[in-house]
Amino acid sequence: MLDHKQCQAFLAVIETGSFEHAALQLNVTASAVTLRVKALEQSLGHILIIRERPCRPTQTGQDLLQYLNKVTLLEQDLFHQLTGKHQDSAFYQAHIAMNADSLATWFLPALKDTILKEKIILKMYLDDQDHTHHLLTSGQVNACISSIAHAQQGCNAVYLGKIRYHMVACPSFIQQWFPKGITRQALRQAPAVIFNRKDEMHVKILLQHFGLAKAVYPYHLIPSSESFLHAIEMGFGYGMLPDLQIQGTNLVTLSTALSTDIELYWHHWQQQSEQIKKLTDKVQEHARICLQQN
Repeated sequence: MLDHKQCQAFLAVIETGSFEHAALQLNVTASAVTLRVKALEQSLGHILIIRERPCRPTQTGQDLLQYLNKVTLLEQDLFHQLTGKHQDSAFYQAHIAMNADSLATWFLPALKDTILKEKIILKMYLDDQDHTHHLLTSGQVNACISSIAHAQQGCNAVYLGKIRYHMVACPSFIQQWFPKGITRQALRQAPAVIFNRKDEMHVKILLQHFGLAKAVYPYHLIPSSESFLHAIEMGFGYGMLPDLQIQGTNLVTLSTALSTDIELYWHHWQQQSEQIKKLTDKVQEHARICLQQN
């Protein structure tokens, strides 16, 4: 059996990045944290933490972290189901992972009434829509929005709809960089705007339609949905934006042939709390209004 205090010390070190900060969080001495982590490592027969700055888990430590995260969420759901409240407060904590564009456009309005009525605290995790489901299977979240249709074992996946993305730029940028239209040579010279290193949408489209690899054209990395939009509006570059964000702007679609649809799915554990069930209903209801349906 795992010792609760030892696991608590391990989690605190991973969360804070150091034994000293973990001690402050747990209100114990740093030596006590060190002893607890060492005892846990000895009982499991594996080193769990790489002692660097910041501290990070080994592969075995990562496996333990995923397990403890799952247990924490299950305990929270069980306690709330039996008592009607969170262990530490009157609020229920919902851990949800999603892509930044959904958070910036349609998602929060979908939950407004439910969040206030049910006293739910949101803990949001942002990642690319191709990667969010990993946070669910690792036990870090209760639910996620993903582009993956297949549900993992123990989970359900519900189709929400499609977001259409267009390659756009502001008029002044088009006049400067694409005066003769979108050509392979022009795309090699014009600066692009890409969300982050996990964002493969822009890269795949240029590779598919023009045979251009990411290494041959200049690009900005701007990992914020609002700043991403503003950067394109100000003429920093051209990029892929969802139609939900383009509405009301002066941005111009460069070519409809480059537009692409991303299907989104709501993944959640099959065993879920009443709060997550209500969130699921609202997310589906709002998605039917805001997202394109088949």
